[in-house]
Amino acid sequence: MNARLLILAGCFAVTLAYAEHAMRPEPIALREPLSQLPATISQWTGRETAPFRDDVVASLGVDDYTNRVYTSAANAPIALYVGFYRSQRQGDTIHSPLNCLPGSGWQIVDRQRADLSVADRTAPARVNLFVIQKGLDRQVVLYWYQSHGRVDASEYSSRAHLIWQALRFNRSDAAMIRVITPVGPGDTTGGHAADRALQFARTLFPHLERSLPS
Repeated sequence: MNARLLILAGCFAVTLAYAEHAMRPEPIALREPLSQLPATISQWTGRETAPFRDDVVASLGVDDYTNRVYTSAANAPIALYVGFYRSQRQGDTIHSPLNCLPGSGWQIVDRQRADLSVADRTAPARVNLFVIQKGLDRQVVLYWYQSHGRVDASEYSSRAHLIWQALRFNRSDAAMIRVITPVGPGDTTGGHAADRALQFARTLFPHLERSLPS
């Protein structure tokens, strides 16, 4: 009986210790605010768009974000959104473009994955590449999830990694990066727009790694 009581007491103590650890605040912050991402990236020059309304920020649950348009004399514009979440334990989870785009009236007409070759990484980063359409307007969308130096295209893989990191290191911070550029009239397949978006994302990537926690 005494041995059973000791075992139960030990299990209870371990459970309490884990619960205390799990409830401890996560002191994860950006290395640099997203507002410090460069205004000039390769041949593109960016400007901030109007800030989101307070209710939109509250709905997103985002802790820091940047929403910019980058333009170039030789290329069509590129819209960049980066949203960072310090913690996703309290219901503030990343909103997937798979839900947001159709909710904004855009139809996904082509959906695939693309490999983003990035300097100093041993393997290409796998990202989502969509062609979306609303009326006569078509756009190419790249997006991916990034946390602790890892890039995920899949929402499910990103969520599984998040749970594993929360259990091991008490961390649930992550970012979602989205790049959008219009498809030109002569770009029947969206290939030129996709190349443009991938080129921009490739140049952007090192700057993201300087801001996002590893």
